[in-house]
Amino acid sequence: MSFQPVVPFGGFAGWAFLQRTQDAQRAAFQEAPQITRETDHFRDNIAAVLTVDDLMADRTLLTVALGAFGLDADINNTAFIKKVLSDGVIDPDALSNKLADKRYFEMSKAFAFDLGTPSTVLSTFPDEIIDLYNDRQFEVAVGEQSEEMRLALGLERDLTDIAQDSSTDAAKWFLVMGNEPLRSVFDTAFGLPDSFAAIDLDQQLEVYQARALSAFGDSSVSQFATSEGQEELIRRFFALGQIEIGLVATSGASAALTLLQSMPSVRDLIGQ
Repeated sequence: MSFQPVVPFGGFAGWAFLQRTQDAQRAAFQEAPQITRETDHFRDNIAAVLTVDDLMADRTLLTVALGAFGLDADINNTAFIKKVLSDGVIDPDALSNKLADKRYFEMSKAFAFDLGTPSTVLSTFPDEIIDLYNDRQFEVAVGEQSEEMRLALGLERDLTDIAQDSSTDAAKWFLVMGNEPLRSVFDTAFGLPDSFAAIDLDQQLEVYQARALSAFGDSSVSQFATSEGQEELIRRFFALGQIEIGLVATSGASAALTLLQSMPSVRDLIGQ
């Protein structure tokens, strides 16, 4: 039987446990027969892939390629994935440059099928993709136990890249909005309802910046480039998530809404 990650309880205490044990848990998870079969096949065969069609023709290679970027659900969307990979990222009109979800851009950039020679022939390429795949699949397995833990695990990777980007702060917030897992973390940490995503993007930007300033004393995404900034965000994410769950269970949605509307007082519960 494959190893299943252990998440004994929820909230920040559960997160602290996962942090302490994740190295050992990751190692055990990566030894699972299915994972090793897929990654061994990728390592042994990816160098022979010179075109998008070559990749699309091997379902196991495609599974690892998509899984490395958290795009597992697209395994049967072959026409769409072929278009993303074929277009590449150099052309401003390439499909990956137009999609809000930048995971497609990162995948297309990594494989570089739009260049004369794709990255698949590089000696370092298999291990780079396999490392990403192992990380993502561990997160998926953790998510089967606790979705909030999965979101927190992916935050360090995704948010660090955005926070350290050289683009404007507004552009960074838009990247956060376009990353569904990150958006879930911020929306929970800021006490924002699901319907918030439907309003005008410029208005969303104003709200994110205002909530960040109120909660952390800084309106920028750059503050989350450090482990300290990320930990503060994760603490708030778990605190607000647990409070919302508890209130909905005991007092109904109206009580949860009342508490979330009094956000400043909640900061005392998570530490300053």
